[in-house]
Amino acid sequence: MNNIEQQFLKSLDDKLWKAACKLQSSLDAANYKHIVLGLIFLKYVSDAFEERQGALLELFQTDSDDNIYYLPREDYDSEADYQHALQDELEVLDYYREANVFWVPRAARWATLKEKAVLPIGSVLWQDEAGNDVKLRSVSWLVDNALEEIEKSNAKLKGILNRISQYQLDNDKLIGLINTFSDTSFTKPLYDGERLSLHSKDVLGHVYEYFLGQFALAEGKQGGQYYTPKSIVTLIVEMLEPYSGRVYDPAMGSGGFFVSSDKFIEGHAKEQHYDPAEQKKHISVYGQESNPTTWKLAAMNMAIRGIDFNFGKKNADTFLDDQHPDLRADFVMANPPFNMKDWWSESLAEDARWQYGTPPKGNANFAWLQHMLHHLAPTGSMALLLANGSMSSNTNNEGEIRRRLVEEDLVECMVALPGQLFTNTQIPACIWFLTRDKANGLVRKEKKRDRRQEFLFIDARNLGYMRDRVLRDFTSEDIAKISDTFHAWQRGEAYEDLAGFCKSASLAEIEKHDFVLTPGRYVGAQEQEDDGEPFVDKMVRLTSQLKEQFAESDRLEAEIKRNLGGLGYEV
Repeated sequence: MNNIEQQFLKSLDDKLWKAACKLQSSLDAANYKHIVLGLIFLKYVSDAFEERQGALLELFQTDSDDNIYYLPREDYDSEADYQHALQDELEVLDYYREANVFWVPRAARWATLKEKAVLPIGSVLWQDEAGNDVKLRSVSWLVDNALEEIEKSNAKLKGILNRISQYQLDNDKLIGLINTFSDTSFTKPLYDGERLSLHSKDVLGHVYEYFLGQFALAEGKQGGQYYTPKSIVTLIVEMLEPYSGRVYDPAMGSGGFFVSSDKFIEGHAKEQHYDPAEQKKHISVYGQESNPTTWKLAAMNMAIRGIDFNFGKKNADTFLDDQHPDLRADFVMANPPFNMKDWWSESLAEDARWQYGTPPKGNANFAWLQHMLHHLAPTGSMALLLANGSMSSNTNNEGEIRRRLVEEDLVECMVALPGQLFTNTQIPACIWFLTRDKANGLVRKEKKRDRRQEFLFIDARNLGYMRDRVLRDFTSEDIAKISDTFHAWQRGEAYEDLAGFCKSASLAEIEKHDFVLTPGRYVGAQEQEDDGEPFVDKMVRLTSQLKEQFAESDRLEAEIKRNLGGLGYEV
């Protein structure tokens, strides 16, 4: 995006978040996120519907040889009949579904919400199919009714839209939120008088993602269960490059990996002068999530972005109720809970997924890893965020599983991450990159070199910057440095080991380290620049300098004591 578009989105984020924060006095972040995100969703589907309506109205009135939508004015007896026919035609459901736009019934359209929300409680809103008066019970009820109407009309959304009446929010506060969203143009937005090229999907998708991140920060540890920091997701997607095929996340949270994959495909398509919409048809996404509200958040996230998805029939435990048992994915990406203790069931004892060893009952790290490998296609690649302990632990069969993964040549790259990247944990983390095809990368048009029995280690602990007092983040340059190094190594394009950062190691080297995969053991220390001063001379100079500083410290301490004594203080 250009600077003006970025400034517009920043101002929009600030405005909407400020409005949402007015709910903090009534509800905690874990609850009011559902209200705000539900309204964002309603605004999106309504805006997309109206955008399609406008396009259809223009088509209905445009005479051309190839326009099958044209309604000739001369076919009607009067202007009133013609206008009536246009309005009837605008309500034909198939026109919207053919353009992959959700059908929005009148009761669920944003204009209806805005108009009816300000009416006195008990006012007659409309009549139902039986001719009975439907009265306004509360603004929350009005929003829930809209969500229900949308679910009824769109099978893909059935059961995924979270109702808000349960949170018992004050009517005036909800009206304030509706007005704030109403005052914002999501279709063909203006900024400083300039028309922007952003579509409603771009704007509302961005807002949804921004709010997910803000709510995760507000919820702290709890919020981290559904939100992976954007820069880490971007790094993994940039390294795996999921252009086409089946993408799977068995611990999907709110679906961040799918969103970044979608953006990656769009960017790649534009670079290659492809049609992004056509390119997206080559990707299908599969996910699983145990938390029911998070499962719904992910589905809404996909719906807002127009991403087709299969998240199983329900929210479910990935280990005990695999929703995609037959799936073999081309790309698998996940950020599961670190060091999860309460995961084991005796029904998993002889599970087919434990091909490289039964995971310890008190830690699910290697269960996640083997579950992902089980679902990986013969030419597939995967990335998994895990706690650093997974790279070196030898307790409860973990060391044996890790050894077998290395000997089977499944491990491709290990990336050590800096601390303070996550909202919910300070546990140091790493990324495991594994693949079933280190020979020649048949899943790509461009061939990768034969990398068998070679392993790349990247130590990224010194990268990133502190975005605030507690959270670290990656810059785009940091992400490019890591991903470019990985791709250069894969393809044999001017890759070089860099002391303190990256190292291409052999199987023999890993065996020497007892199959410990911590990058710091392989990349070594960063080379220090030679300033030309001999070591002995530098030590003499620095020692003398230190003595001078100690002497100055003693002098200042004595002076402070004298001054305090002169003021009557005993030192």
